[in-house]
Amino acid sequence: MWFRLGMENEQQLDYLQVASGCGNHYKWQLSFGQEWLTIDNDHVIETHYCQPGAKGITINTSNGQVFIDFDTLQTTKTGVQVRRLSFLPQGQREEVAWYFRDDSLWREYGSQGSGMLASSVSSRDVEDQYTLSPQGAFVFMVGFTNYSLNFSTMTQTNYITGLSRNVRRRPKFTSSTVSPNSVPSMASSSQHAVGGYKWEFMGNEGEWTEYQAHLCSFDSPAIESQYQLNPQGQLNFNTSYFSYTLDFSRMCQVNNRIGTTRAVRRTFINGSQQSSSLSSTPRWQFLDIGGIWRDYSSSKCTISSQDIELQYQQNPTGTMRFNTPSFTYELNFSAMTQKNLATNTTRRVQRI
Repeated sequence: MWFRLGMENEQQLDYLQVASGCGNHYKWQLSFGQEWLTIDNDHVIETHYCQPGAKGITINTSNGQVFIDFDTLQTTKTGVQVRRLSFLPQGQREEVAWYFRDDSLWREYGSQGSGMLASSVSSRDVEDQYTLSPQGAFVFMVGFTNYSLNFSTMTQTNYITGLSRNVRRRPKFTSSTVSPNSVPSMASSSQHAVGGYKWEFMGNEGEWTEYQAHLCSFDSPAIESQYQLNPQGQLNFNTSYFSYTLDFSRMCQVNNRIGTTRAVRRTFINGSQQSSSLSSTPRWQFLDIGGIWRDYSSSKCTISSQDIELQYQQNPTGTMRFNTPSFTYELNFSAMTQKNLATNTTRRVQRI
């Protein structure tokens, strides 16, 4: 993704502080050795930064590729600096979460890890200690075991076993953290006669993961059944450690305990036996780089040709939006174009 850089000055920063109550409360900037440059569409960076499993992100700028390390808030490019500014009303604190790396997942303090008791401290407790001494340490207890959280090294150490775990501090995902358009919302209310739908959520490593009955209380067919009953409703389900709410209208999954929000998508799967009605379904394609027409694939974005056709039949002159893991697009049926809402890149679309 290309990010446009712009000049910043004190007057603009003052304006951002005043306007922060009406929009995002953060600003990502880069410096190539002189002045700080604002990064347009930095909600993409912020969305990744809020996920504890994200190590960093690579962005393309007019000065070349830049990798931002979220742990150190530094870049790997010589002479290039990065910073994240926070604009909040006086006396208001940014909501942040503290996570430790369990045997398999990043878990927030206060939650129950695999094979562990819930810790005696919460993210707020850790943040309070961090605010008092950002380079110090914080000792707490889980059951009868003492742990030390070292803010300088961002590690947690078990006093008895000496086992050390990595720790991360990230902003909490809020409704103002990203623009509403960055949340997938491709839900359609009618199901195809042949085949079924697969429901997936965005995992820690940026990969789509299907809901499985042995991992949570609902699998794809069960979720689809609930969705057909109320496409604008919600579904509550449980895993071994947490309870979640799946919001069909926003196409996202929310952890009811720690508030983590993940993108969700619904994709059509062709049955092994295809009927004539399916084979006659129009295909939707976009003109890719190099002049090659490519089918819309649900493995790479939140929609397929069938999903687009449903929206098209409902409103042949309208528009629809869809997402990939990094971008939000608008498909215009009248103009037969696809537009990247972050970069404004427009591509031709065809229905065959």
